[in-house]
Amino acid sequence: MKITDAAVCPYPNGDSSVRRLALEAEALGFDSLVAIDTPSARYGEVEVRNGLFIRNAGMKDVIAQVKRAKDPTTVISVKAGDAGFNRGVVGLRGVHILRGVHAADRNAFDHVTAKMAADNRVAVDIDLSVIIAGRGIARQRAIQRYRDVLVLERRFEFPLTMSTYARSVLELRAVREVSGLCTLLGMDIPDVERAFAGVDRVTTPPKPSVRVI
Repeated sequence: MKITDAAVCPYPNGDSSVRRLALEAEALGFDSLVAIDTPSARYGEVEVRNGLFIRNAGMKDVIAQVKRAKDPTTVISVKAGDAGFNRGVVGLRGVHILRGVHAADRNAFDHVTAKMAADNRVAVDIDLSVIIAGRGIARQRAIQRYRDVLVLERRFEFPLTMSTYARSVLELRAVREVSGLCTLLGMDIPDVERAFAGVDRVTTPPKPSVRVI
């Protein structure tokens, strides 16, 4: 099982180079990173995967950007919107992750969308930055939204991913720290392990159910 931080933001989107982020992540126990708008590479023992994050876009623009993504190894994510938009996104072939569910309306990710995400192997991302840096009501609201998501995840078994959105090496967190933070959401160790492995799960083609010999 690969332990993956599903979103970091290297320079110029952040303050640290992708190499520094990768080497620090390796020291903190990670095997791979998804780096937004950064070519795929390897630094030390850490695999860096290119990430495309589509945000503030209508459905037509999302479809166009997904079609323009030429690298088949790119991890494609879309920022959550209302319920209809989210259902369209998780039903779109080529999308791997739905992000920002904590900031969407409470009913924007419901049991219908959860079932579609499970059927299409689209992950819901847990943004740790809002737990780490958030304060007051905003932080409590995000925690409750993620608890709601986890209720649906246990019922429908759609994938999860885990992201720090680190813009510098100082914002990265060790695997043990992440596991501790996730207890605030009601996650146990198997939940955390599934989320760390979520990127591999949504980007690896499923094995055929029937083998012809």
